[in-house]
Amino acid sequence: MFIISLTYQVPLSKVDKFIPEHIEYLNAQYEKGHFVLSGRKEPRTGGVIISTINDRKTLERELADDPFYRENIASYEITEVTPTKAATELKFLID
Repeated sequence: MFIISLTYQVPLSKVDKFIPEHIEYLNAQYEKGHFVLSGRKEPRTGGVIISTINDRKTLERELADDPFYRENIASYEITEVTPTKAATELKFLID
């Protein structure tokens, strides 16, 4: 599982132009079962995604389809996490 932290590299006016396409991308990833949580940072400097993809190369290929990645809207910091403990509602995330 991975936590992806996006940090905007351009003004919010440019970010906003790509929000609808980014949402379509996120929806497709949720439909594939690749993402389990996403949202914007506060203050609005980027976003965070939690992905259940278990292979970094596969994750990187999927992230390359994000318009924020393709258009250099955001930088991506990827952190691999091996969950060992979770609330009852999140037990499905533990292998």
